[in-house]
Amino acid sequence: MLIRLLRTHLRPYRQELTVVLVLQLIGTVASLYLPSLNADIIDNGIIRGDTGYILSTGGWMLTVTLLQIICSVGAVFFSARAAMGFGRDVRAAIFHRVGEFSAREVSSFGAPSLITRTTNDVQQVQLLVVLVCTMLVTAPIMCFAGIVLALNEDVGLSWLLLVCVPALLIAIGAIVVRMVPQFRLMQERIDVVNRVLREQLTGIRVVRAFVREKSEARRFADANATLTDTALRVGRLQALIFPTVMLILNASSVAVLWFGAHRVDTGEMQIGALTAFLNYLLQILMSVMMATFISIMIPRAAVCAERINEVLDAESSVRPPVAPVRELRSQAELEFRGVEFRYPGAAEAVLRNISFRAGAGTTTAIIGSTGAGKTTLLSLIPRLIDVTSGTVLVDGVDVRELEPEVLWRRIGLVPQRAYLFTGTVASNLRYGNPDATDEELWQALEIAQAADFVREMPGGLEAPVAQGGTNVSGGQRQRLSIARALVRRPEIFLFDDSFSALDLATDAALRTALRPHTRNAAVLVVAQRVTTILDADQIIVLDDGAIVGVGTHHQLLETCPTYVEIVQSQLTPAEAA
Repeated sequence: MLIRLLRTHLRPYRQELTVVLVLQLIGTVASLYLPSLNADIIDNGIIRGDTGYILSTGGWMLTVTLLQIICSVGAVFFSARAAMGFGRDVRAAIFHRVGEFSAREVSSFGAPSLITRTTNDVQQVQLLVVLVCTMLVTAPIMCFAGIVLALNEDVGLSWLLLVCVPALLIAIGAIVVRMVPQFRLMQERIDVVNRVLREQLTGIRVVRAFVREKSEARRFADANATLTDTALRVGRLQALIFPTVMLILNASSVAVLWFGAHRVDTGEMQIGALTAFLNYLLQILMSVMMATFISIMIPRAAVCAERINEVLDAESSVRPPVAPVRELRSQAELEFRGVEFRYPGAAEAVLRNISFRAGAGTTTAIIGSTGAGKTTLLSLIPRLIDVTSGTVLVDGVDVRELEPEVLWRRIGLVPQRAYLFTGTVASNLRYGNPDATDEELWQALEIAQAADFVREMPGGLEAPVAQGGTNVSGGQRQRLSIARALVRRPEIFLFDDSFSALDLATDAALRTALRPHTRNAAVLVVAQRVTTILDADQIIVLDDGAIVGVGTHHQLLETCPTYVEIVQSQLTPAEAA
């Protein structure tokens, strides 16, 4: 998964990566050349007292060091560019993929998990890219070249390499193996913390209304403590790495000096060669340490890459048509033919054998008990979810065969949960039509019975709106959402219980103002209140996912017991008549 993700999204940055590889190669060669120059200064300059040789060779060392610094800075610069670009592209890919998901896939992953995958998971893989470019590229070059140069200085001490390098690999490998499952667990527990925090922030009013602050604080503390415990276990394992590396590093240095001193004493080795061999051994071990440090990051990045690819590989249950229809008749007509919808693995269908028509200039109301499938039925029209059986047609064309943009342009949806975006009143209303004039915005606000309170807001149309519209009331949010749909001027209006937060007077005034504006449109209204749908051209009564009655208010009072029960629970006999 990790290799596939890197190969796919690093391909546009091949030039930067090639430059990094070249710079790292030059910088590593320069770093490996320095111990040999140092050995020459000791053997040919200091021991012989040749000051000129010391100065000339020292000057050459300074030049090589400057070259090494330039190459290192350049490598880090191009590594950062490639890594940041990679992160940007992956986040964009996740965002676009999630944008294609139906409600089923979004609920399957969950919003907190999708946020974590887009932010923290991408950041972990991005960090790995930087470290690989700056450290892992250098490590194998330094290791193998260091071994060759160390053997060139003295073959007699080569057995130390056979002891020190495997010892370091085995010690670090044993720690890394134990860290892999902990990294996977950590990402899952970050999801849990995000979910709990998101729920508490979103439901802060409910928490305070029921005085559950202490309970929610305990719930967050439990999730936080669980994440902390996992992070501490990972931290303890990571804390073992540095002492282990330093122990082997220092023990190796002592061994080189101990056994090398005997060889110097017998004349088999020069002091400069011993110094160079020690430097090469340290460079070899440091390269192994860098590789093992990267290996610590690889398991966590691999887990994150797997989670990222789960999103990128997920296929939406709402698939675009192969040969889409891009033109429709001008009239607005909606039809359901034998529609059924069933969630995957569910024993029973949510909707069964739904058939009805809604023509232009008519209002069709859908009413039923909670859980009857009203919102699900409405969601099938704009393809938020797709039918599992039957057909939904717009102007005689199956919505599954329509170009998505063509379908969405004809629909104005006011969802059950009115949501506003951060910005201004005008920017939210123009979400339905970016080219709408201020006059058109005010007209939509007048129809939606929202003009009065918008005029009272500081700035009017430019009044700020907080995220989710939390700085306005629920009824004001609903009216602004209705105005947003009106600005779009669609041919099909879908109102999903969009009048529930309005008082009866505002509800009646809004519906009266809507009639002339929706005269040529097909209007579907999902409602809980009977008063909202009394004057509908046809009322569809849903019960347990099936249609149990179709007709006007007075017809249903005579023919549909379920509708009679709903009416009697809300209205007096005189009001119902």
